[in-house]
Amino acid sequence: MTTVSVPTRDGIMLTADYYHHDSDHPAVILLHGGGQSRHAWRTSASRLHERGYPVIVYDARGHGDSDWSADGRYEIEHLADDLLAVREHFELDRAPAVVGASLGGMTILGTHLLAPPDLWGAVVLVDVTPRMEFAGARRIVSFMSAHPDGFASLDSAADVIAAYNPHRERPVRLEGLRKVLRHRDDGRWVWRWDPAFIATRFDAIHGDPADGADQFESLVDTLRLGAGRITAPTLLVRGGLSDLVSHDTVAEFLDLVPHAETVDIAGTGHMVAGDDNDAFTAAVVDFLRRTL
Repeated sequence: MTTVSVPTRDGIMLTADYYHHDSDHPAVILLHGGGQSRHAWRTSASRLHERGYPVIVYDARGHGDSDWSADGRYEIEHLADDLLAVREHFELDRAPAVVGASLGGMTILGTHLLAPPDLWGAVVLVDVTPRMEFAGARRIVSFMSAHPDGFASLDSAADVIAAYNPHRERPVRLEGLRKVLRHRDDGRWVWRWDPAFIATRFDAIHGDPADGADQFESLVDTLRLGAGRITAPTLLVRGGLSDLVSHDTVAEFLDLVPHAETVDIAGTGHMVAGDDNDAFTAAVVDFLRRTL
């Protein structure tokens, strides 16, 4: 695995890990969710690589080790353009598969408004649909914005994360939290993302009801337009316990992308790959084997 820097078109440097492979399989690009980093995909990336796929995984702008945007450019079109820059940087011979969780999936949908859909050999969306359940979106944004001053210790952070994900066991080893938290000079542990990223989403979900609804629906409209232009084989992976993606929103997605396949991963919430990586990887590998 090699770690490289990828320049975006507006001068931000993204940090990416490249798992090279000499097989004939096309590459798989993994996009993490909001507030996460490329390390959220470490197990999935290793397992896909073991099965013969070159893998690219990167930190979105404002996340992980990638640059923050000085002027708060974190809209879907900016993230989508970054994904196109990543694809171009690696000079891939074949159209890669793209796998996006939550915000990463929205990013994939956004690329379909900027570039021809045949850029992608296959599309996998992980617990995200153009319309999401508002209550689930509010819960996520509330969690991400609840501790702007961080935590006194990794233990404190682990307690908050465990309360947010009650279906998942509280981690015993806390070193992994260093991938999503940074240690400030004052001793506090704060999230490893740009606060400006979540601020705009907080306003849309928690601001004035009329303005918030308008912003939310504007995002939905953008994602619907992108989904309607997908031509590649598509898989929607839903967490069986998800409060963001419901059976109704899945049905609406299938109206937009009738050729898509869907699978529910039982016992998982919004963080599907983290909750049951075995089942998640099996579903994705089966899909890629059949469609690429």
